[in-house]
Amino acid sequence: MSLVLTTDTVPDQEKVAYWNDAVSRALVPVTVAPRDSRRFDGRIASDCLGYLRVSRMEADAGRVSRTPALIERSPEALVAVGLLVSGTATFLQDGRRAEMGGGDLVFYDTARPFSFTYPERFATHVFQLPRHVLGVSDGDIKRVTGTAIGTAHGLGSVLRPFLATLADAAPSYPAAVGHRLAGHVVDLFATLITDQTLRDPDDGRDHLVLSVRAHIDRKLGDPSLSPESIARAHHISVRYLHRLFEGEGITVSRLIQQRRLEACGRELARRGRVTPTVSAVARRWGFVNPAHFSRAFRAAYGLSPREWRTRHLERGEDEQPAGPALS
Repeated sequence: MSLVLTTDTVPDQEKVAYWNDAVSRALVPVTVAPRDSRRFDGRIASDCLGYLRVSRMEADAGRVSRTPALIERSPEALVAVGLLVSGTATFLQDGRRAEMGGGDLVFYDTARPFSFTYPERFATHVFQLPRHVLGVSDGDIKRVTGTAIGTAHGLGSVLRPFLATLADAAPSYPAAVGHRLAGHVVDLFATLITDQTLRDPDDGRDHLVLSVRAHIDRKLGDPSLSPESIARAHHISVRYLHRLFEGEGITVSRLIQQRRLEACGRELARRGRVTPTVSAVARRWGFVNPAHFSRAFRAAYGLSPREWRTRHLERGEDEQPAGPALS
């Protein structure tokens, strides 16, 4: 069921306070400063498709800011994609400034300060999801935040109509369909991030790290996937492979396990006509020892695989799963 919040019936003197609370409830805690607080109207509607939150917002001119103090109150690590439907906007994050027009996309990280300035009435769609499900490095996310992505050609031209339709139809999707759509959105966003970073990589090292990460994702179901096999496939030494990942905040072995656990967690939480056994899910994603899988899963999620499946299905598909507690 959609969360719909509007200033239509709110007294003029209370609209600014109401709108601040409405946007913070639907998205993440932010401060909204309308250009003209005496004449202001806004409407926001949000729906959950599995772990993906889709919001449709329309409002008069103003500034939306997320400050360090607000981040401390709600530190959840989300990646958001804004699709500006109409109007213009200036977006700031990580010292970069993006000038957006209708149809443009922008990535941003809710765990770091940002601001949107809308000089006129605008409409936008916002897609929020847990950062961990993207399976891309923090460095890659930082490289694409604060940059307007056009949708006239390339991958952006594919995403724009899909995201617009997804946002408009979000209230109508059954839970099981919404959960599957969320998985497709994750794949598309991760692909767009990779596409943007490959267009202007910092150096050959970044390109190689991206190649290794893509190789890991392709080979997750192979039990023999290891730092040694990855190094052979990329014609580098194991020592050099580990050096590549020194700045990634995670070792190669832990990344393999994290990505496998994420894949298992998504599959175990998915509704379907046929429910595979826990051991079958584990084998599909490269775990050969059921006892080791259960221990690793519990260490990461705080629940056994069976408890995770039961809790998620009991709560319904709109619950947002927490990510593995790996570093």
